[in-house]
Amino acid sequence: MTLVADHEAALADAAPRIFWLDRPDAPAPAPSLTGEQRADLVIVGGGFTGLWAAIQAKEEDPGRDVALLEAQTVAFGASGRNGGFLDASLTHGLDNGIAHFPGEVAKLQALGRANFVALQQTLERHAIDADWQATGTLSVATEPYQVEHLREYTETLRRHGESADFLDREAVRAELDSPTYLAGTWHRDNEAIVDPARLAWGLRRVALELGVRLHEQTPVTGVRRDGAGVRVETTGGLVRARRALLATSAYPPLVRAVGRYVAPVYDYTLVTEPLTDEQLGRIGWDNRQGVADSGNRFHYYRLTADDRILWGGYEAVYRFGGDVGPHRDQRPETYRVLAANFFRTFPQLADVRFTHRWGGAIDTCSRFSVFFGTAHRGRVAYAAGYTGLGVGASRFGARVALDLVGDAPTELTRLELVRSKPIPFPPEPLRWAAIGLTTRALVRADRNGGRRGPWLRFLDRIGAGFDS
Repeated sequence: MTLVADHEAALADAAPRIFWLDRPDAPAPAPSLTGEQRADLVIVGGGFTGLWAAIQAKEEDPGRDVALLEAQTVAFGASGRNGGFLDASLTHGLDNGIAHFPGEVAKLQALGRANFVALQQTLERHAIDADWQATGTLSVATEPYQVEHLREYTETLRRHGESADFLDREAVRAELDSPTYLAGTWHRDNEAIVDPARLAWGLRRVALELGVRLHEQTPVTGVRRDGAGVRVETTGGLVRARRALLATSAYPPLVRAVGRYVAPVYDYTLVTEPLTDEQLGRIGWDNRQGVADSGNRFHYYRLTADDRILWGGYEAVYRFGGDVGPHRDQRPETYRVLAANFFRTFPQLADVRFTHRWGGAIDTCSRFSVFFGTAHRGRVAYAAGYTGLGVGASRFGARVALDLVGDAPTELTRLELVRSKPIPFPPEPLRWAAIGLTTRALVRADRNGGRRGPWLRFLDRIGAGFDS
């Protein structure tokens, strides 16, 4: 059997379902909204940002009447489809924070750590079992040019108060044995892996216990000013509220201006069958870190609670016009690339097969980290653009968005991160052409020892870009 046939066989029985959500104990959907309701605050989007906003709003003021509307079910979107990497960074990593917010990166790091601790405390206080594993993250070099970058990255982490170790080839392969590894950085603190669906479902339970009115299977069709407040219209009714908070991620925005800054790109993921003790023994991984390699197009991977390997990333696929929906959730050509790279990384696991395959849209923006704004004369706030590291940052994003619809500025709303916007994407068809050009340039850089060509250097100068 040829190598390609082996990959095809490994994928043959993979179900087109999201592993995290493929469980019999998923909560039954809350009733859809019908008729007209009133609320102090209406939140649109039942992912992490919306759930955290609902919880924090009720914790801040238990008497506040909060309604949460979700078009499908809680965690249907990116919050239930990601790898479960929970990073304290609010800026999609320290290097990106230094590049975009050099004057306040120390403050953002401190806020990120505080957010990380508060998130963990919420889970403990409300007995949310999200399979929290504070294992840290292992960044690995698979090309010679990446080794020195990881050495410098380790020193950068240390200078900013993080616990990190540089691992040479022997040391990194002692942690996780792949013949492709040349070096690694083990970022030991302020990093965890979780079960994202269990996290979302736990937050859902807490929101309901606090008195949040949840309506699932309630698509929102419009947000309008309504006297001194807003009117949120749905397919089955409407909510009149004093304020609204939008947390719609990569889905079509309800405020037109948001669409200038967000480009929905699709990420695809595979999950293996549970590995036996003997199979795990072939690769090690005793410390169960989350892992990412260091290319422009990179893979992320981790072990699940039952010792499956989740393997995703590498290709970020943008469709003309930002098309999203269930019809984009499967992409066989990407699964074949993922499988080939999996077996190239772990040839010891040639007998392992995949059980699940899925895709989902990421709300990327040109600075790769969350941005904020208001609309309808301050009655509506939004948070978007997390670009794939929103599991932890979403709690902070929710807090900021709540402050933005508050009655006075706060320490958080004065941050440059909050006041500034990323460079907008051009309209179509230039958007599609620019993203395609950037993707091809990143591929060439990976093939040329990391050397960035003229187009990527131009994007670096203006503070914009596009990455997996």
